[in-house]
Amino acid sequence: MQVQSECKPVTADIFCRVVDNFGDIGVCWRLARRLAHGRGWSVRLWVDDLASFSVLAPAITPDLPAQTIDGITVRQWDDQSDEPALQVVIEAFACDPPARFIASMRQATCPPVWVNLEYLSAERWVEGFHRAGSLRADGLRKNFFFPGFTSKTGGLLREPGLIAARDQARTVAGRASTLHSLGLRQLATRLTGSADRCVSLFCYPYAPLAEMFSALSASAPAQARLSVCVPHNVAPQAENLARSHDIEIVRVPFFSQADYDRLLWCMDLNVVRGEDSFVRAIWAGRPMLWHIYPQQELAHMDKLDAWLALSGLPARVQQTQRLFNQSQQHAGQELLAEALVDCFRPDVWESWREAADAHCAGLASMSDLADNLADFCIGQLHSR
Repeated sequence: MQVQSECKPVTADIFCRVVDNFGDIGVCWRLARRLAHGRGWSVRLWVDDLASFSVLAPAITPDLPAQTIDGITVRQWDDQSDEPALQVVIEAFACDPPARFIASMRQATCPPVWVNLEYLSAERWVEGFHRAGSLRADGLRKNFFFPGFTSKTGGLLREPGLIAARDQARTVAGRASTLHSLGLRQLATRLTGSADRCVSLFCYPYAPLAEMFSALSASAPAQARLSVCVPHNVAPQAENLARSHDIEIVRVPFFSQADYDRLLWCMDLNVVRGEDSFVRAIWAGRPMLWHIYPQQELAHMDKLDAWLALSGLPARVQQTQRLFNQSQQHAGQELLAEALVDCFRPDVWESWREAADAHCAGLASMSDLADNLADFCIGQLHSR
């Protein structure tokens, strides 16, 4: 439930370091727009790599240190800036705002509400630390806000009306119209009412594409055509690997976030990476393979297992998700190929589709991350 709307717009700074090209800034850009457009906040977004940001938001001018895009003030990260802090300061993923900016927070008559927006995880310990505060030696208090998959966490970013728009795009006519609008006219014509399959692929360079393409080919219905949509500069080996399996590689531009969402809605299978595209694939409600970002001591596998435990996916699909992220180990390649063929069988595939839809529906019944974060911050401001 939302807290009563603010009489005056809340002002907020969001700080983002672009670590993984598009994942961190992808989350921050969606959050900034949700707070600005959904809650009427005045948002200033500080980004250290405007060139990468401009791929997601083409209206960005990378060499312009201050600009307004979509009603949001975008600033080049500046360690020497003397700008005073606004009412709310959100640092994304422990990126540490500049020292001079933190000094301005200490000097404020009423210090801002300071939130560290953490990385997404389904691990159980997250619930115990969500919304927890820590008093620093300098007297400032930092609050920790965790996205997540249960009502005891901050939830997931989701725009109002997203699921209804997706459902419209998943009809036969809606799919054709959406693909046409994305410039994929030949694909739209061919997929309408056919047994052809189409996959979106956004992965890290070491993804097990040979095994995936082999399984797609081996499990395809007779005469069915297989198409894989891949952004430019992603998986440069895809064409060579796909050729021997009679799979068409369709190179697509780096879409805006809204268009990327629509692409995912139209696919039969989505291969995604990182955090932002992972969440958008969940909202698509389609079968999905998550190429999770690797961490030291295989910590990423703990994150994967925690999500799988909540996902409701069939056991065979869960095992395939694990193998997909372990296939760089030679022994796992053959096991992965067999598991993928099994998952693409009609009976397992249909149960996978149903489970993905059910997982999405359950998460969509909860309030979204932006509203939960806004309500928390407003509560902190009102308690002073």
